[in-house]
Formats: sequence, structure tokens, C-alpha cells
Amino acid sequence: MEYHNPVLLKETVDGLSIRPDGVYVDVTFGGGGHSREIISRLGKNGKLFAFDQDLDALKNAIDDERFTLINENFRFIKRFLRFHGIKQVDGVLADLGVSSHQFDVAERGFSTRFDAELDMRMNQKGEVSAFHVVNEYDEQDIARVLFDYGELKNARAMANVIVIARKDKEIRNSDELKKVLAKFLPGHKSNKILAQIYQAIRIEVNQEMDVLKEFLEQSLEILKPGGRLSVISYHSLEDRLVKRYMRNGMFEGEPERDFFGNFKVPFKIIEKLIVPTEEEIASNNRARSAKLRVAEKI
Repeated sequence: MEYHNPVLLKETVDGLSIRPDGVYVDVTFGGGGHSREIISRLGKNGKLFAFDQDLDALKNAIDDERFTLINENFRFIKRFLRFHGIKQVDGVLADLGVSSHQFDVAERGFSTRFDAELDMRMNQKGEVSAFHVVNEYDEQDIARVLFDYGELKNARAMANVIVIARKDKEIRNSDELKKVLAKFLPGHKSNKILAQIYQAIRIEVNQEMDVLKEFLEQSLEILKPGGRLSVISYHSLEDRLVKRYMRNGMFEGEPERDFFGNFKVPFKIIEKLIVPTEEEIASNNRARSAKLRVAEKI
């Protein structure tokens, strides 16, 4: 089984405009597809640091003296690069979301295709799992998660049904969760709604929106002027944050204006939105929702 088929491989690495002696970071190492492509473009003095909090990803480490794999969440990018003596870099790449491997290993609990225990932790040592969210969050918090991260109109009603059901017994696996929420899963829409429910719980378990914000802010700090940020996102919540930060250097509101009335922004947009070709989608269905944005630090 292939660990992960990287999406928009050439386009994402092209976006970094690799310098042979540069220092680069791949914050979502996974199966190492993007990292291998970056290394193939580096000279003997180039360096690549990669991050992945998933223990399974360590098996894919690249045996190359120019490469360092850091088994940590990329929300700590600045701290761990400093630990390795790196204050500024030439480019940062992020392929957000869940890897093919995480979806395909049933017991990780990421996929709606399998009956598995409610887990969804990208870091297997994480304290909060999907089980914790479903069985221990109060009704208001479950509703917030489903509405904010799954954009589900029935979030409050779903939360109420979950809380009533778990009074009788814990909801331990995906089949039990599907049964509890059955009335919200009409046949023709069940897969789409289930995917939204799973997305919402997964984002909460892994604090994905907070992690993304922290990562983007730190990327701006660690990039050299002229350094590139190349980010693939897979749903509108992620893409909105990436787009706003690249455009304004902030997540809400508008940036300050200079003396001449021009916005003072930290990035220059390098490419308009890039999406996969029909051919790539045909060969890798998970590419369907991918959106690539590239910016350069001014």
C-alpha cells in the first residue's frame, strides 16, 4: 500500500523556487513525496528539515545527510528550527489535511469507510481523541464543533441526539456513531454529511485551525525576504485562513496603510490559485479538493 500519493507535487515544489544551497522546510512530511522532490533539487550544501507528529511517518525518513526529520507538530516550527541552529529559511511547504496512509489504516479512525474506534489523532500520543469529543464534551461544545468545523446546519440537533444516546452507553466506534446520527444521514447525502461530521471532529481533536494559524504566523517570522511559502489546503476553512494571511498578513480585518494609502502587507502573491488537472484527479481522487497558494515574503 502506498503511504501517500503527493498532490500537486511539481507545482508545490516549483512554487518554492528552490536554490541549490538554500534551507527549506516541509512541515507535513508524511510519505516523503514532497521532501524527496525538494532534495532532488538541492545541491550538496542545501538543507531540508521536515516535520511530522505521526509516528508512522518516521518509517519513511530519508537517508541523506542534508535531511533532518523532526517528530513534532509543525505548530512548533520556530522552536525546533532554533534548536537545530536555524533562524531563517528560504522556503516552507505545507500539504495540509490527512495523509492517504491515515485514511487507509482503519484503526486510526479517520475514514468513514471502516468501523473503527473513535480516534482521529494525528499524534498517537495526543490526549484528546474523537471518543473524548463525542462522549465527554458537553452538548454546547459538540454543537460548536459540528457547526464551526463541519458547517452543519443541524449541528445543535445532532449534538442533542449524541448527548441523549451516550447516557445509555458510551459511543465507542464509527458504526455506533452512525447509528446514533442515522436520522440525519439520508441515503443520497449520507456520505457527504458523514464526511462533514468526521471533518469537524478531526479538526477539533487535532486543533487544526489553531495549528494552522500559529504555523502561518511563524512562517512569516522564519522566512528570509524573498523566501517562499507554498501551501496546499483541502477545505474552505483552511483555504480561507491561508488566502487571508498571504493577502493581508492577518486573519481578520485589513492591514494598515502606508503614507501613500497603500496597504502594508508582508507577502507578494506569486501564483493565482492552482488546482489539480482532470488527469491528476482521475489518478488520485484525493486531489479533487486541493488548492495550492504560493506567496513570497517581501
